[in-house]
Amino acid sequence: MTRPIPDKAEVALEYPDKFYSGTFEHSSGFEAGFDANGVALVLERTGAEDVRKSVHLHMHYGLFADILEQLAATAANVPRDGVSYDHLVRAVRALDRAIGKH
Repeated sequence: MTRPIPDKAEVALEYPDKFYSGTFEHSSGFEAGFDANGVALVLERTGAEDVRKSVHLHMHYGLFADILEQLAATAANVPRDGVSYDHLVRAVRALDRAIGKH
């Protein structure tokens, strides 16, 4: 089930001869989850053909773990004020509790 995007996501794909970019905001949705091999993320904007777009990303657990480690190493850069910080802290703690149960 797709959940609404409460904030904003920006995506860019760069190839030697092509460049694609897109923004996903409040009118878009996302799905995220773990499966047997890793983490899946879908960003999707529905609507008419000229505005419809989606991004599908799947990472194996090793890469996802490396990304989490790099995020932890740069966590001091996260602004400590505002709703976004509190939301991030709650989400990280929820993930820690969920993974810790296994």
